[in-house]
Amino acid sequence: PSIAGLIRIAAMLFSLGTAWLFVQTYFNTGWKVVSLRSWLVCSSFPSETQPLRNKCGNKKSCPESTFAFKVSSGAANVVGPSICFENMMIMSGVKNNIGRGLNIALVNGEFSEWDSFSLVHRVPCPTSTAVGISPTAGLNDEVRTLFTNLGSRHVSKLAFRDNWIFIGAKGLKDKSPYEQHLQNEAAKNKYEGWPEVLEMEGCVPKKMD
Repeated sequence: PSIAGLIRIAAMLFSLGTAWLFVQTYFNTGWKVVSLRSWLVCSSFPSETQPLRNKCGNKKSCPESTFAFKVSSGAANVVGPSICFENMMIMSGVKNNIGRGLNIALVNGEFSEWDSFSLVHRVPCPTSTAVGISPTAGLNDEVRTLFTNLGSRHVSKLAFRDNWIFIGAKGLKDKSPYEQHLQNEAAKNKYEGWPEVLEMEGCVPKKMD
């Protein structure tokens, strides 16, 4: 064959090779584009929806006939107690409405908070009482009796720097199930001179009896 014929054959082979590479590249790219779109569609509609946050960040939701709550005693003298009620933080260090000693929130349609156990005398009936406490001196027999009447089992045993959290109400027939107590014991304390943090969450009936 002549030189011109060889050039034409070479050009034809080159064209075929280029076309083959183009087709292979096109289909590979096209497949990748389809896969990317499918991935984007699947990503925009996840198979599992994000769970809704429960009131007060609790693990479980509460029925309509109850109030959601979360109470923490705080950690030593560094982190103060906190009380969340129906998804409202009514007492915490951030709100700057806590102090040393007994921290009380009286709940009866309105929220009020004090740093004085003397006002326990004013608890009407019925009223739910949420408490975060790190007791100090001055918790006398009269005050202990008042909390016993609100349904406390442990208030009579409270001592210096014990941790105690409690929810109760006037007029209860039995003791309140919403109470935790941890004694200040040097051998068992998690912090130097202070016991472990107490936390309690759950659903308290709108009417406690």
